[in-house]
Amino acid sequence: MPKRKAAIAVGGVAALGAAALLLPNANASQDKDTAAAGTARTLKATDATTLAAQLKQSLGGQFAGSYYDSAKQQLVVNAVGDGAAVARAKSAGAVVRQVENSTADLQAAAKTLRTKAAIPGTAWAVDPRTNKVIVSADSTVTGAKWDRLESTVDGLGSGTATLKKTGGTFKTFVSGGDAIFSQVQGGGVRCSLGFNVTASDGSPAFLTAGHCGVAAKEWSDSQTGQPIATVDQATFPGEGDFSLVKYDDPATEAPSEVNAGNGQVVAITQAAEATVGSTVFRMGSTTGLHDGQVTGLDATVNFQSETDPNGVDTVTGLIQTDVCAEPGDSGGSLFTQEGAAIGLTSGGSGDCTSGGETFFQPVTAALAATGATLGDGGAGAGAGAGDDQAGAGDQAGAGDQAGAGDQAGAGDQAGAGDQAGAGDQAGAGDQAGAGDQAGAGDQAGGDQIGGADDQAGAGAGAAQEQGTKHHHRNRQQGGTASN
Repeated sequence: MPKRKAAIAVGGVAALGAAALLLPNANASQDKDTAAAGTARTLKATDATTLAAQLKQSLGGQFAGSYYDSAKQQLVVNAVGDGAAVARAKSAGAVVRQVENSTADLQAAAKTLRTKAAIPGTAWAVDPRTNKVIVSADSTVTGAKWDRLESTVDGLGSGTATLKKTGGTFKTFVSGGDAIFSQVQGGGVRCSLGFNVTASDGSPAFLTAGHCGVAAKEWSDSQTGQPIATVDQATFPGEGDFSLVKYDDPATEAPSEVNAGNGQVVAITQAAEATVGSTVFRMGSTTGLHDGQVTGLDATVNFQSETDPNGVDTVTGLIQTDVCAEPGDSGGSLFTQEGAAIGLTSGGSGDCTSGGETFFQPVTAALAATGATLGDGGAGAGAGAGDDQAGAGDQAGAGDQAGAGDQAGAGDQAGAGDQAGAGDQAGAGDQAGAGDQAGAGDQAGGDQIGGADDQAGAGAGAAQEQGTKHHHRNRQQGGTASN
């Protein structure tokens, strides 16, 4: 009997909204600026991430974050003070910007927020473009809660933190139509598969959101099918939102790729850190493919607890973006055009009509915590961005650094361990049923991923279930679900 092939981020593409195109030559190298030393180099985003990691090592305590200027295709590095290390950073091809707040200052601000303002409906992340901690409050933060949050932020000083309102409500995206299903007491749970990996014992597995792994133990690739995978590890809430789910059949073939719709498949060749300012793509089976930019790092999100009306589920160390998502997209893949695995969809506010803020679990951290590697046995946690890194060779002792340069100390999130145990999370029985998902067989053709206008209708209807499939990545489920 043919071996089962499991898909990465299989799911509906009835509402594709990616403005950028995933081109056939997405993995092609990019020419670099060969100007004299000290002149900022032209870099693609993956190269900028690797260079940032090296400069973080070189600058040490002077490093205060970095971001990618996509318009100029340059890496901007924040530095406190001046000196030989800063000169070396400029020689390596980065734009060096002098700032007031050090990484330690921003970490201290985040700790204060965690201690004094862990209010459901709030989130904060380090924004290296402003050299501040950006604090967000959703529509539920009003009255005394707003006053408390505003007072805390004001106490940090206008030069350290900024407070803003965001539409909608911060929530995890566990409900809605998607590619993996589970039946629990009271109903069904549906999420999106993120990336296929190989577990530390050599067995095939995949990564998805931790709150999905907490909600259900066994997962199927169809609404009414038998389970094909079982949760091995799940973290939520606390220091991350990720699950490692092992395929029950050890002969399962789990290709390291993302089905991006319209017949396009993006090979995932490495795991990489996020860089503020870089363009990323999110694939989820409720809303399909959407793109946007990374807007913050080391984010903390305070979700309203699903088990305690007065409780909060705090998750730390996340990536913040402006890529939209909706219920059912939880666990779905965040990746780059070059094929780097970046994150797993956690939660956020808004939807793909009005927009919103969305948070992702870094893949590198999930791989490190679970001991897994990418599904084809390729690069694992913190893989480099390739052999063509600009300016990397002259960084002292930095050649072996993972692409984590601009992360501002995820370890500063205090108290994450005191969150309610994952086992007591709600069973998600109230999630919307999967039966109203539209079939995907009528997706418009073409080899480029464009806007939603090219996609075939996404009306309600029965999900297209085809029984046991040997090439899951070729099946797509469409439709949208209510929040």
